[in-house]
Amino acid sequence: MAAGELTEQGLSEEPEFGVAIYPTGRRSVAKMYQPSKSTGPFSTTQLARLDEALTLASRETGLDFSVYLGELDGGDTRQAAEKLHWSIGPGADDSVLIAVSPGQRVVEVVTGSDALHRVSDRGAKLAVMSMVASFKEGDLIGGLVSGLRMLSDQAGAAPKH
Repeated sequence: MAAGELTEQGLSEEPEFGVAIYPTGRRSVAKMYQPSKSTGPFSTTQLARLDEALTLASRETGLDFSVYLGELDGGDTRQAAEKLHWSIGPGADDSVLIAVSPGQRVVEVVTGSDALHRVSDRGAKLAVMSMVASFKEGDLIGGLVSGLRMLSDQAGAAPKH
């Protein structure tokens, strides 16, 4: 049985705007679609930019890049970032995680054991310094995209097997 409201409306009555009444008496009411407001820190355009940067970095290097934005639980932010990195699962060895906690004013870059051979500590520190400079200017997405580019440049092209 279809959902709807049966009415006893004569042919002379005109239904209100957005309402259709079928010969069976069933009413179909059109309602205006109201998209929900985004509650995240990024606009759709910014998310697309970040997604493109993540995709390109991963495709060019063969490493899996991830970004985490939020509170790093516990007192030791490095340990919390490493725990997040290992939650990636079996691919964690070939992964690079950028963990940013704006409230704690912390940026952590965690590399897996295989990725570590291609992304040096010095390169990661330079990427973090670049991201922090952008963050201080209020450009969160620009800092993340810049950091991803720097890390992928440091890692170089994916090795050919």
